[in-house]
Amino acid sequence: MSTPNIPKPTAAELDLLRTLWPLGSASARQVHEEIQKERPDVTYATVLRLMQIMHTKGLLIRDESQRSHVYAPAQAQDALQTNLLKDLMQKAFSGSAKALVMAALRSGISKKEREEIEKMLKEDKK
Repeated sequence: MSTPNIPKPTAAELDLLRTLWPLGSASARQVHEEIQKERPDVTYATVLRLMQIMHTKGLLIRDESQRSHVYAPAQAQDALQTNLLKDLMQKAFSGSAKALVMAALRSGISKKEREEIEKMLKEDKK
């Protein structure tokens, strides 16, 4: 079932969330420093603006008690990923988890990923 009240992040917003989740909460400057490790072309102004937009959308919460505002994800990583997955499953696979998994497996997975999946399935049977 789709969850329309939860905002869906754009690709850029997801990239920023992937940076922010391990930090927990951080200022725009701290997030910018982390992003620059892999993408030195990204400016501080871009990161700040994106974080402000994400706050307006409800993807980030902001603590304004300090001079430098501190941002944190509004949802835990696993909760957001679960919501996005449910939405994808409804929209692209008519609600079928089997069809989604089969498509993922056909798209190519590594040997290590296949072994992890098989182990998880075996443990689930126990």
